[in-house]
Amino acid sequence: MSSSKKEFIAEAEDLLEESGRLILEIQDTFQTGLNPDTINALFRSIHTLKGLSGLFGHQGIADLSHALESLLDEIRLGKVDISDEVIRFLFNNIDILRSLVEGLGKDKEQDVSGHLKNIEIFRNSLAGKAKGPELKGIIDESLLMVLSEYEEHRLRANIQEGKGIYLAKAIFQLADFDKSLEDITKIIKSKGELISTLPISANVPPDSIGFNLMFGSNQPVETLKEVIKFDIENLIKTKDVGVVPQPQKTQDATLKSTTTTVRVDIEKLDRILNTIGELTLAKGAVRRIGEELIETYGHSPLVIDVHKISQTLEKRLAELQNQVLEIRMVPIGQIFSRLAQVIRKYSREVGKQIELIMYGEDTEIDKYIAEEVIDPLMHLVRNAIDHGIEPAEERKRKGKREAGTIILKASQRGNHVIIEAKDDGRGIDIQRVKEKAIEKGLLEKDAEFDEKEIIDFIFTPGFSTKEVVSEVSGRGVGMDVVKEKLSTIGGFAEIDTEKDRGTTATLTIPITLAIVKALLIRVGAMKFAIPLTSISETVVISRNELQTVEGKEVYNLRGEMLPMTNIGRVFALAESESEKSFAVVVGSGNRKHGLIVDELFGQHEIVIKSLGEYFAGFRGFAGAAEIGKHEVILVIDIDALIEESVIKQKTKGVL
Repeated sequence: MSSSKKEFIAEAEDLLEESGRLILEIQDTFQTGLNPDTINALFRSIHTLKGLSGLFGHQGIADLSHALESLLDEIRLGKVDISDEVIRFLFNNIDILRSLVEGLGKDKEQDVSGHLKNIEIFRNSLAGKAKGPELKGIIDESLLMVLSEYEEHRLRANIQEGKGIYLAKAIFQLADFDKSLEDITKIIKSKGELISTLPISANVPPDSIGFNLMFGSNQPVETLKEVIKFDIENLIKTKDVGVVPQPQKTQDATLKSTTTTVRVDIEKLDRILNTIGELTLAKGAVRRIGEELIETYGHSPLVIDVHKISQTLEKRLAELQNQVLEIRMVPIGQIFSRLAQVIRKYSREVGKQIELIMYGEDTEIDKYIAEEVIDPLMHLVRNAIDHGIEPAEERKRKGKREAGTIILKASQRGNHVIIEAKDDGRGIDIQRVKEKAIEKGLLEKDAEFDEKEIIDFIFTPGFSTKEVVSEVSGRGVGMDVVKEKLSTIGGFAEIDTEKDRGTTATLTIPITLAIVKALLIRVGAMKFAIPLTSISETVVISRNELQTVEGKEVYNLRGEMLPMTNIGRVFALAESESEKSFAVVVGSGNRKHGLIVDELFGQHEIVIKSLGEYFAGFRGFAGAAEIGKHEVILVIDIDALIEESVIKQKTKGVL
């Protein structure tokens, strides 16, 4: 893909993400008091996308953006009233634009003629529906003549909202009028809405400049005169609307960047990290050589020099790695914002009221992982909307609030980010899942499983308890995608459910996939690496301390029966005859598992490399890493290993 196309896609995605956020804001506020700056900001985003796509020669996107821009122009001019129907239409077209931009990455140019026709039909269906108060006769005609179409619309809107319309005559010294005008504009915006700024020439002293500032406000003229130190004329009095609401400060929407940030292609950062990875191997070699020199020649000046250089290299390399990782980090709030749009869209489609609550939006995560985790989270919230949260009538019968609740929560725990997606719906029907598993041949009818193990069946490809397919939760697929996606980034999911109380899906994912610390182990004659992010502790055990329960090996870890897996047996390696061995405890909470190994070698920084296409589908390993004197060892995929050794035995070999 050319660099110019990459640049366009990155810029277009930012504009569309901002547009989605603005539509969400419009949806939340249009019935209680929409800020016109939000509409203007949305209009400018689509206008910018139109110009950008035209500049880069993507005519389909330019044409569709132009048609959408025309609709938004009619909205901002008051010719079209905002409604749920209009908001749904805007969301749908943002999705269409997003798919067009994604298509460019695959060199697919799509025909937009059908979409353009739909926008034209929609605009025609709304034509002439918006109404506002007649201005002639209540506002001086000389003022109306100099107002733009947009200013005239905002004047009508302020009158319709019952605000008073005021005209402040401000005269400033020519030398610093720009600063003075900016100050008075901010004061007016804190008290209401500035409709128009009109230059005047009559009765203005030499070396001065004058303006008529027309604005709408709920404040009485006496209050306004206290803060606006100019003559104020009350053109239209406020309607009697009871208690005057406290004004909220508005913020000018602007496209001008106030930061010194630079957009960087994530692939460039990946290449830098790869280089750092190679340097890490070189650093390890220098350290090893230094240790060998000490053993051979003692602490001679030259050997001490090598040791100091090794320490300096290690320190500076760690700093460089941390700085690159910081560049890759993004707040999880970016992902939550996209999910909010999905929740609003699908909740309306299925006719359910859903309140979204978000916590921990500032929690940072690697950009690559953030993009990989969006699909699993998307499936989880869709399932919550479709399967979990009940219709309003059913919720009322159960004594619940009519509106369901979805909570998205993110927090950092060590080198992991924990993301929770929680709903207060009907919960998962454990018995129904068990029946479906038996029906699909995944489970023996008389097999004994606890609730956690039964729930895990929902991650099986094609598994669904819903008889009628819906467009929201999918067509019997989805939860397997959650497991598959999380596995590729070294994460896992836990599901907790309670009948009529709701379901919580907890995703545990690493903060980054760059250089990782690993524990080196030996099983038989083979060395392996286990990422430290998967390990909770290590324990020295004796063979006679292992027990067998229902055909499974377990170990009593502080009163908790820990399921165990012998890595040597799984990989068909010669087992040690030593009475003593080690248990590496991996996972957390209800997912803890013990791996029996022969020896531990301590921590080591590794760079995980793919095993390549030849070993694609080879389960149990996440990749390979180089250590020591160019020694290559395999990195164990914890989830896959446990699944292969335990779950597969209990489910007749079908997963």
